[in-house]
Amino acid sequence: MPAKYVIHHAAAKPRFRPVGKLGIVDWREDCSGCHNCVKRGCVYRLYRDEADTLRDEVGYLDYIYQCKGCLSCVQNCTKNILTRVVNPEYRRLGDVYYTPDIVLSTWYQAETGKIPVSGAGYGGPFSGPGFDSMWTDMSEIVRPTRDGIHGREYISTSVDIGRKLPHLSFADGRLSVEPPPLVETPLPVIFDLLPEQWRRGEILPAVTAAAAEIGTLAVLDEADIRKVPASARGRVIPFLAPPPAPPAAPGRTAPFIMIPDGPGVMAAQAALKADRSAGIVAIRIPAGPAVAARVADLARDGADVIHLVFDSHGKEHGEGSPRHLRDVLRDTHTTLVRQGIRDEVTLIASGGIAAAEHVAKAIICGADLVAIDIPLILALECRLCGECRRGQPCPVALEEADAGFGARRIVNLMAAWHSQLLEMLGAMGIREVRRLRGETGRCMFFEDLERDTFGRLFGKRKS
Repeated sequence: MPAKYVIHHAAAKPRFRPVGKLGIVDWREDCSGCHNCVKRGCVYRLYRDEADTLRDEVGYLDYIYQCKGCLSCVQNCTKNILTRVVNPEYRRLGDVYYTPDIVLSTWYQAETGKIPVSGAGYGGPFSGPGFDSMWTDMSEIVRPTRDGIHGREYISTSVDIGRKLPHLSFADGRLSVEPPPLVETPLPVIFDLLPEQWRRGEILPAVTAAAAEIGTLAVLDEADIRKVPASARGRVIPFLAPPPAPPAAPGRTAPFIMIPDGPGVMAAQAALKADRSAGIVAIRIPAGPAVAARVADLARDGADVIHLVFDSHGKEHGEGSPRHLRDVLRDTHTTLVRQGIRDEVTLIASGGIAAAEHVAKAIICGADLVAIDIPLILALECRLCGECRRGQPCPVALEEADAGFGARRIVNLMAAWHSQLLEMLGAMGIREVRRLRGETGRCMFFEDLERDTFGRLFGKRKS
């Protein structure tokens, strides 16, 4: 059995002071000047660590970056002059999908490499759109000393990428067929092609350096490969121009290549394999209403890897009422299973993977692994303000971030995600992430529960 996969994390302090969620308004004109102020007695030591900086920068209004909202200082102040408030700048972070909580949680994980914990508990809804309507099975959580990140039992998070044989053939006791090439990643997460506005400065070298350190892969546009160090190019998946394409760039000799879907995509795949050293070719498909049938056709024709691309909020591309990644993956996975070809092709999903829990939930819905982009940028302190798209200066100067600093923050984020994935697998009693694929029996869906419980009384829910 291989050694346990561990992502080593180290503190990576932010270059800019993060936007905190909670703060304490201190009406100091009524302060008694207690020698042992209740704020200095914070059980999380937050005020004690930041007191000098806060006093110099903001005076009487203290926004503490990692306040847990326990209200201990508010309740214990002898003069009742402390009040907890929500930072108005915090409310402007992110968007409707990448909520301020997700942004702040990503910053914390990128800084510390640890799982975020809230002393105030979970105060949000227990159901919502997309992944929020999925509840994972935690029936084995009664054995925390044996499983998870601190447990003695081995839990594998590695996945194989590439085409698999439908069956094995033997002659005289020996394998008579040659298995297709496979690439193994120790984590079911790869780094996706970054949007154009973020391909500047040292961001791409940071992403590829992080991929090389943790052993995963990064998708880069063919024109951007020369921007990254040669030492990290072994973990790069070149994304080539639409087929048919001339064999001009060095990226076309990589063992793992990605091409966009199109009328001649299978011919392009065959040409890449025949004329160059590409052993695995991934086909990138924008997810749409008919994507399940398209994936099935490509799988039957011999596609190695199919990469389904959703928008940044995890929705399929199309008019009307686009479905969430969750539903499209279940449809695609079920289609392949019914045709008996699911195990022959690798399915990657990207778009809308905003948190560690989304990795496990996407795999439950049928993906083999996921690709992420926006969380990588959030790890570099991005606030998703949109200034870069409008041609305005970035408030956190992403283009000035050092590649080493960026790589460390991304590695920390993946370390935290890996720990959370181990905890979820251990709580579900699953010893390897491969077994989680399509395992919808390990998950409850709000729509199914509502239909079975209340559907007989009230009928079908109106959209």
